[in-house]
Amino acid sequence: MIEPSEFIKDNTLRILVKPNKRQDYILGYDYERKALIVDIKAPAEQNKANKEVVKFFRKILKKNVKIKSGHTSHLKVLLIH
Repeated sequence: MIEPSEFIKDNTLRILVKPNKRQDYILGYDYERKALIVDIKAPAEQNKANKEVVKFFRKILKKNVKIKSGHTSHLKVLLIH
């Protein structure tokens, strides 16, 4: 799996979320969008995928994570602190 901390810039991390997948996993990096591509098990309904994204990155980075922007979009910016 790709190490997400390499892509954190100014305490933010851009991600492209693909919900409804088999497992939570970082697939790779989209150089055009400058974002990590992330599979998330949870569906994109009732904020479930967003909650799973935060939980997934908190576990990997061992830091506090919040969604800064993109709450209703596949492309999100996470605030890492």
